[in-house]
Amino acid sequence: MHNRISPIGRSPTDLPLFLPPDIRTIKDTGLSLDFLSDLALRIIYYAGTITAGDIARRMGLPFGNVVERVLENLRRQLLVEVTGGASVLATSYAYTLTDKGYNKAAELIARTTYAGVAPVPMDRYFEAVKTQSILGLRVGRDEVSRAFSHLVLPRQILDMLGPAINSGRSIFLFGESGNGKTSIAETVARIFFGGYIWVPHAVEFDGEIIKVYDPAYHFTVDPETFGLSTTDGRWLLCRRPAVVVGGELTMAQLDLIYSDATRYYEAPVQVRANGGILIIDDFGRQQISPRDLLNRWIVPLERREDFLSLRSGQRLRVPFDPLVVFSTNMEPTSLVDEAFLRRIRYKIYVPDPTPEAYAEILSRVCTAQGIRFDPAAIDFIFEYYREHNITPRACHPRDIVEHLVDIADYTGVAPALEPELLRLALDSYFVPLSGRQA
Repeated sequence: MHNRISPIGRSPTDLPLFLPPDIRTIKDTGLSLDFLSDLALRIIYYAGTITAGDIARRMGLPFGNVVERVLENLRRQLLVEVTGGASVLATSYAYTLTDKGYNKAAELIARTTYAGVAPVPMDRYFEAVKTQSILGLRVGRDEVSRAFSHLVLPRQILDMLGPAINSGRSIFLFGESGNGKTSIAETVARIFFGGYIWVPHAVEFDGEIIKVYDPAYHFTVDPETFGLSTTDGRWLLCRRPAVVVGGELTMAQLDLIYSDATRYYEAPVQVRANGGILIIDDFGRQQISPRDLLNRWIVPLERREDFLSLRSGQRLRVPFDPLVVFSTNMEPTSLVDEAFLRRIRYKIYVPDPTPEAYAEILSRVCTAQGIRFDPAAIDFIFEYYREHNITPRACHPRDIVEHLVDIADYTGVAPALEPELLRLALDSYFVPLSGRQA
């Protein structure tokens, strides 16, 4: 079943096909009573004294018949005690640790300090990602045209981008620096922001906790806005994520990240990007070689699943569901061989702008800056390019006009595409290149 999305992401029809089931019993959580009791004990340890209602909120689970049973279990073991309450309601009862409970909590914290929202079992997370997969998304030619209308791109590129987006596989954008590859990738991300997915705070596997939700990438929305509700507070309704990594990417970031301080795991970038887009910007300039990166992802790109390593050496199967976009200004064959390039489904070359495209970009930039566009400026600029052996790039009109506006402001004249200001702007922009191509 396909889920058509709009570029601006405002329609309720963009909502996911998955909804976290309501939680009525501990069994419904997929976690054991002991696991939840240990989590509640850590929460109380850090809080000192805390009400039952606040414990339930911090765990993201209903109080009645779930957290209520967890607290009863702790009381039976003489690990916690009730120190008071603001009313007769059980949710108002204040809990604190006994000496026995304090010792037990100290032992638990030696293993992990995690005291947040209860995690979701890995198998349930896997199923949720599969249900909300980007493979179910579809965009049409009109939608792509509208989404990229702020960029001046040949129709051929748009007609390659549309099928590539629908494939949900991988895209390789290449071409000279400054021609809009990053802008194209970011626009693809905006298309995916048109939908919503449920993201868990954390997942659990064999007693280990892995944090998935990251506010830097997962932008939450109120489910009630769309008439959605669930008693399982372990999930957040978020816009489809867009994760961008550049030259700072290392091989370690592609596996589980364990903290000796917190003693739990952080999910790698590809897991945080599940259900959205992962942009590898400046591909080829990472601290890991392109061959090593693609070797690492050959299986995930084809099978939609990845294998991560726990400290114990145990291998963990996780879903791999981002649309991966590689963006580079390096020659593809200088990065990887033909066999590797076959693994990346769509290769899209972003060319230098034609004179007509350059004029359109300059006209749009002038409109945005409140400057009258003069077609004669194109002849002046391109003559300058010929004199200095400069190749036009799509970013030049924006940069040149910004220089021109700065110069006009400094000299106290109105900005205009007139020869004197243009030459000053061009000289200040290109002279540092010392005659080399832009």
